[in-house]
Amino acid sequence: MSYLSDLRVVLQGRDFRRLFGTRLVSQFSDGIFQFAVAGYAFFSPEKQTSVADVAAAFAVLLLPYSIIGPFAGVFIDRWSRRQILVIGPLVRGVFLFGAAAAVAAHAPDWVFYAASFGVLGVNRFFLAALGASLPHVVPADRLMMANAVTPTSGTVATFVGAGAGFLLRLAFGAGYGGTAGILVISGVMFGSSALIAATMARDLLGPAYDPGRPQTKEALRNVVTGLRDGARHVLHRRGPSSALGSMAAHRLLYGMSMGLVLLLFRYYFTDNAEAGLAQITGVVATSGVGYFAAALITPWATQRFRIETWIPMMLVAAGALEFVLCVPFWEPGFLVAGFVLGITGQSIKICTDTVVQRDIEDAYLGRIFSIYDFLFNGMFVVGVSIAALLLPPNGRSVGVLALICVLYGVSALAYRAVARQPVTAT
Repeated sequence: MSYLSDLRVVLQGRDFRRLFGTRLVSQFSDGIFQFAVAGYAFFSPEKQTSVADVAAAFAVLLLPYSIIGPFAGVFIDRWSRRQILVIGPLVRGVFLFGAAAAVAAHAPDWVFYAASFGVLGVNRFFLAALGASLPHVVPADRLMMANAVTPTSGTVATFVGAGAGFLLRLAFGAGYGGTAGILVISGVMFGSSALIAATMARDLLGPAYDPGRPQTKEALRNVVTGLRDGARHVLHRRGPSSALGSMAAHRLLYGMSMGLVLLLFRYYFTDNAEAGLAQITGVVATSGVGYFAAALITPWATQRFRIETWIPMMLVAAGALEFVLCVPFWEPGFLVAGFVLGITGQSIKICTDTVVQRDIEDAYLGRIFSIYDFLFNGMFVVGVSIAALLLPPNGRSVGVLALICVLYGVSALAYRAVARQPVTAT
């Protein structure tokens, strides 16, 4: 009830409602887009998908956020944020129409992925502008409340958008023409968010004029220097560095697991692309339930166990249970494994968030979380790429499952070893 009551309070502000509407429409469109990319890359009847294709698709979906993210703030603090929210969707719409044209024309995959990379690069600026604009549309005493409800609402809108993408695929078909149609609708929906943003005054969202602000070139150079200093800072602190390492290890192994699962549901359990897409939706759903369960379990568990104990427990549980549940290569086992990896992975992330926020000096937090973001997304892509080298075409490999299990155990031991090392002074 707290979420609903908080949302009711912040929605009383007219300007907040307009910014909130811009977010919901854009993230709904993003859900449609992400489903279209996943369906095209992994479950297109006309394509023979390999793990290399899977790795390329995830790289396009995830890496723009990590690569562009640290630099986005330089421009968000110099350009009119309202104009970013108006012009950004139009630019993204152009990229989406380009991606749709590439699919409809049966262009090489790299053309589609290049257009999709542009879509997500623009979206990174757009989301950063939304976050930076929030303090301009809610009173200071409601800012924390607004920060609590807007990301949750945006995530829900993305899931609803993905569901809409699924229905559109049923209506338009799974072929190239159907995918192109879904991308066009995503572009139109995202463009409509510009109409909502345009109802706000041009100077409402900032940034405020600052005569002491560094020049853009200097600011960009400072980002690189700051990331280097942040990496040096965290490496000298055993708690945050070991927690970040455990999170990165899980994301790498989760990426390997995802590559295996996608191929199994595409080629091993069925040879029908649409049936495979419907079946793997169940694994995604159980993973989502696991993510939610982790939010309930982790606070309770960390009151009874130290974080330094709970993280390796989760790593060991992830590896052992994944192997036991999946090695028979029976579909229901993968549904349960999705739930297990959802709980363990999100629990590790929650613990890592806590350790970083607790043990890193405030002046370094922004830079450390930029590094965190890069590790979170980058290691997942690396994991899928490793799977591309090791897996057979149909994904069935007891050896890779065993390797994942062993590496989870090694990661738990490595975490314990690093976490127990003495602190090195900076």
